[in-house]
Amino acid sequence: MKNKRLETILKLIAEHDIGTQEELCALLAEEGFNVTQATVSRDIKELALIKVQSGGGMKYSLPALKQVTMSESGSLIFSMIFDSVRSVDFAMNTVVIKCKAGMAQAICAKLDSTELLGAVGTLAGDDTIFILMRTERDAERLVKELKNIINTKI
Repeated sequence: MKNKRLETILKLIAEHDIGTQEELCALLAEEGFNVTQATVSRDIKELALIKVQSGGGMKYSLPALKQVTMSESGSLIFSMIFDSVRSVDFAMNTVVIKCKAGMAQAICAKLDSTELLGAVGTLAGDDTIFILMRTERDAERLVKELKNIINTKI
């Protein structure tokens, strides 16, 4: 039941501009799921949904890296990050990713191909990647997303 509900949430946020948990609860009810706001809140956290600009307001969305890792072609970047990234941090609007020696450029190229939300540009050395984000909030969001991947067991 939970997996079906999570799949339905992903379908709903793809089809509708949903800005609040209450709106999501109402749409889930229309789909036959009788859930509380607390349940929806936990589901949003589990799916790692973010809020993005949409017209004049905000809406729930699946982060770019999450979208990529859910596709078959994205499993490579997921495993590369999981296996090779040692740490992720940010200072103001710059994300710093420390990798195993020799892996930074490959991971950076894969990250570039995901069209990271809020990224201005990337720079990779041998074991370090710098990603310039538009805002500090964008940097914090990307660090959270990357840490979720690193801490997930395949």
